[in-house]
Amino acid sequence: MADTISGIRIPDSKIAREAAELVRQYETEMLFNHSVRVFVFGALKGARQGLKFDAELLYVAALFHDLGLVEHFHTETKRFEVDGADAARKFLRSHGIAEPKADLVWEAIALHTTPGIPQYMRPEIALTNAGVLVDAVGVGYDDYTAEQRDGVLAAFPRGDFKNEFIEVQTCSALKKPQTTFGTVNFDFVAERDPTFHRPNACTRIRNTPWPS
Repeated sequence: MADTISGIRIPDSKIAREAAELVRQYETEMLFNHSVRVFVFGALKGARQGLKFDAELLYVAALFHDLGLVEHFHTETKRFEVDGADAARKFLRSHGIAEPKADLVWEAIALHTTPGIPQYMRPEIALTNAGVLVDAVGVGYDDYTAEQRDGVLAAFPRGDFKNEFIEVQTCSALKKPQTTFGTVNFDFVAERDPTFHRPNACTRIRNTPWPS
């Protein structure tokens, strides 16, 4: 792995190396490359904004953020974001990382697809979300120079990212569609399964056992 990408140094601590090895073991090249790009883009934004953040924790959050899409870490009832967050916290705890730091990474991963909230939270959370947004849906694309974007893609190519990523997300969402309620993940179910009806918050409120 390149030591520095577009001016961002890839963490090389024992924990960082072992986190990368674990994720590589289970993720496809497409997902792994995406995860490292998320870190670099997030770190670039943090540097541009002059934020103080823990690069190692940001790196672990980025590496693990989509691990819940992988069969080995899939659960039947949790959102895929929570599956990945749980795996990251377990990994950090096993390496003696203090609970507040492990919880910070958990939050960064669990909230990485939630709109309108992460950007107001601690830098590691905000930057994980920002890295995901620019790499997956292009939000903030023009905030990076062409040289920065080219440097990231040269080190970790996208390949057929759009189609492959949609397929992975769709397969995960179809396995547990009820976990997609209120999240962007519902779109993956709706595109593949037209018989699935989006849950309605008003209907759920009216159908509660409360008398009024």
